[in-house]
Amino acid sequence: MVMNILGEKVESWSSPPAPSGEPLEGQYARLEPLDAEAHAALLFRAFEGHDDRWDYMPYGPFHSAAQYHRWVRETVAQDHHLFYAIKDKDTGQFGGVASYLRIAPEAGSIEVGNINFSPSLAQCRAATDAMYLMMQWAFEAGYRRYEWKCNALNLASRRAAQRLGFSYEGVFRQALVVKGRNRDTAWFAAIDREWPALKEAYAAWLRPENFDAQGQQIERLSDLTRLVRVTGDPAL
Repeated sequence: MVMNILGEKVESWSSPPAPSGEPLEGQYARLEPLDAEAHAALLFRAFEGHDDRWDYMPYGPFHSAAQYHRWVRETVAQDHHLFYAIKDKDTGQFGGVASYLRIAPEAGSIEVGNINFSPSLAQCRAATDAMYLMMQWAFEAGYRRYEWKCNALNLASRRAAQRLGFSYEGVFRQALVVKGRNRDTAWFAAIDREWPALKEAYAAWLRPENFDAQGQQIERLSDLTRLVRVTGDPAL
């Protein structure tokens, strides 16, 4: 047998498009391109009084609606990322944001980040549905690699990545300085060959029959994605 020392050939693949910002509609969540006039006041209200939600973000907390409105306006004007506002269709309320970033169509790689869920959205079906919708768009657009990165001290984010089916890839030490503090960055990713199995796992978890009358899950998503992940996070 001849050993492959140059890497597997990538055939029948072409660079996917950059995300254009079309709304993403799911069973429990609707994602709309973040807009200061449409979403800033609603999101500020959802996060108000919960400054801890900004602990691991490179910006925030915001102490006035005007301050948050200005941040949204300035942020969405930058073209290196694409932010979405996330609406919980069960409540009709906008409760969080997430973005595509490190968008590299030529490499077939894209990252989901800037994920911040208010208490009203966190641990709701809509939050998971939002993550599914963003992953689905990326892989079905033709991306080969879908990344998740977080502060290595943020165990909640590391746990969320693993639950959602991302495989742990390691820690980049002293990767950043954020708000005057060192940040080691934990890396996770899912790749296109894993997507069919992950899609089945999400479909099984999101079906209405998987929730009781109070909306509580019956089967855990982490149990459904466990067999897809190639590596687990040793910190968890």
